[in-house]
Amino acid sequence: MTKNTFENLPDEKRQRVLDEATMEFAEHGYHQASVNRIVDRLGIAKGSLFKYFGNKQGLFEHLFSRAVSDFKKPLKAIRDTPDLGFFERIEQSFLAGARFVDGHPNLYRIYLKMLFNENFPLRERFLGEIRGAHAKYLRQLIESGVRDGQLPKDLDVDMAVFTLHAVMDRFLQGYAMPSMDNGLAPATSLPDQARALAVFLRHGLADIPTQE
Repeated sequence: MTKNTFENLPDEKRQRVLDEATMEFAEHGYHQASVNRIVDRLGIAKGSLFKYFGNKQGLFEHLFSRAVSDFKKPLKAIRDTPDLGFFERIEQSFLAGARFVDGHPNLYRIYLKMLFNENFPLRERFLGEIRGAHAKYLRQLIESGVRDGQLPKDLDVDMAVFTLHAVMDRFLQGYAMPSMDNGLAPATSLPDQARALAVFLRHGLADIPTQE
């Protein structure tokens, strides 16, 4: 009922609520985020926000659910695009993640706070949902790549999922916070970095890459 009340608001008002709440959590984290500041900026009564979401946790859970949904949409499009090879899908996944960071910088700031703050409420649950969704996506790509003969038949799928998740997660952290990769990341454009990383993943450390 609470969710329906919020979803029935006009689109512009609903988006304002989400934008202000996202900014509050991004700037102050969960514990220090203030519902009072949110409603003051919105010019609404605190009771209205509680009517929509129940409490601060309900508000955050709603934001989190929408963030995961928004992150999954472009990945599903990549997965379902015909005639893309496995490593092309991986390259496009790097770029889709970077576009998400660009389009939702405050949501990604919240993710980083959650990632690096062990005291973030419900941290294990939220990170588990994010990682579970990403692992499911990567497993689908990898298993499809094995079936199509683009990956070895005896590939350790679990290890491949773990490795790709780790690489993609760290790639986006470095993209969002360039200081993390100062002196490490190549001084190239984002598309070139995504392509170079996909090529490296294709050939690994020991294989000699062919001219592409």
